[in-house]
Amino acid sequence: MAQPDDAAITKLLASAKTIAVVGLSSKPYRASYGVAQFLQSSGYRILPVNPNESKVLGEKCYARLDDIPEKIDIVDIFRRSELVAEVVDAAIRVGARVVWMQEGVADKASAERARQAGLFVVMDICIAAELHSRSR
Repeated sequence: MAQPDDAAITKLLASAKTIAVVGLSSKPYRASYGVAQFLQSSGYRILPVNPNESKVLGEKCYARLDDIPEKIDIVDIFRRSELVAEVVDAAIRVGARVVWMQEGVADKASAERARQAGLFVVMDICIAAELHSRSR
């Protein structure tokens, strides 16, 4: 199960508009906040997903992916690896195009399930670092 190549990731980041950030915290010192803030400042629409928050970075926060009423391009996962399966299942259900597991997050079985469902999968890579490296 290889990671997508650089060209595929570049194309994906260029075509995506909305990113659901699962596990986004309102605490500025958390990695999820910094990454989401960078994505937002880079022109992406951020859709926070965290049942313990009501609003993050000026956007309404949803308890679950299933609650988001609009199309999701990328599901960016800031959850422990053992909690990824339920997020991937929801991403498949809602018709997201991409499942992106942040640096340190990996679940090979869930990644394979997402690929079988036609989703693009990136695992154990920081989306902000990828975007930053391509914008120089």
